[in-house]
Amino acid sequence: MQLSSVRAVITGGVSGLGLAVAEHLVKQGGKVALFDLNDDKGAAAVPALGAGNARYFRVDVSDETAVADAIDQAHGFLGGLNVAVNCAGILGAGRVLGKDGPMPLAGFQGTVMVNLVGSFNVAKAAASRMQHNDVADDGERGVIINTASIAAYEGQIGQAAYAASKGGVVSMTLPMARELARFGIRVNTIAPGIFWTPMVDGMPAAVQESLAASIPFPSRLGKPEDFASLVAYILGNTYLNGETIRLDGATRLAPK
Repeated sequence: MQLSSVRAVITGGVSGLGLAVAEHLVKQGGKVALFDLNDDKGAAAVPALGAGNARYFRVDVSDETAVADAIDQAHGFLGGLNVAVNCAGILGAGRVLGKDGPMPLAGFQGTVMVNLVGSFNVAKAAASRMQHNDVADDGERGVIINTASIAAYEGQIGQAAYAASKGGVVSMTLPMARELARFGIRVNTIAPGIFWTPMVDGMPAAVQESLAASIPFPSRLGKPEDFASLVAYILGNTYLNGETIRLDGATRLAPK
């Protein structure tokens, strides 16, 4: 897929990894619809990207009806839809047995609803649109890229909910890719390691340095641009399908 032909829905698109993907795609001539719940950041992101290139949609990805409606609206704005990138997610940290007792089930459910169910909601609604696209190179009609985490493989203490939600994203990648293959829709997942986030940015310098030192090579935190460039590569390589790619500098998480 040529990046100039990309018409993409990006969840979590007004900040962090999602915004970096949007910036990269727009720079290459693509158009993007940003799904998020932060109106202030959405209002800032659109003019920065160019009003003709981007539009913000306030969407709760865990709401099936809201997602379906937003996909329809985004399709109209974009003049088509051939890419969906799921970056929306929450950390949902908490111990199974904490100081105040067992983790409330609502906390576990909320994390799974956003990270896993939200990704599925957007993927299925986008695929429903993509199946009607004209075929491009190799018979391709669209690409779905989900975001997991290396915590799906090495979840730390306090990450039971988060790791479960991201493990679900990893596990649904191959069966979804197999099912959507007949429509010419590819499905891949990226599992980032330790990346720069607003939370990390607010940590003391010594903590930031410790995190960077724990990464074998390169010994630095991941940059949103690293993630965006991998998204672009996946879009361009039509033989890459059904795969989860770790993007972590060879990091393996310790128990805590």
